[in-house]
Amino acid sequence: MQFLVLAYDGEGKLQKRLEVRPQHLSNLPREHVICAGGLLTETGEMKGSAMVMEFASREELDEYLRNEPYVIANVWEKISVEPINVVIGK
Repeated sequence: MQFLVLAYDGEGKLQKRLEVRPQHLSNLPREHVICAGGLLTETGEMKGSAMVMEFASREELDEYLRNEPYVIANVWEKISVEPINVVIGK
């Protein structure tokens, strides 16, 4: 199953995001990532993350998210997950 994960940082969490980013990147299960990147404000500042991921089930995705460094460090304030069907990829 493929999922679109949109995760928005809490207010004032940019510095914490930058501190935790190395752990976030090293913990990212590359075998499950179709694409991923940062969400930006109109002025180019980081405000969250967008990921298209593939897992066998929603439960497996939820397990990953429970252990995600940005979740543990309270960087992400709001996370939405939607099933998605990737038709065109680069």
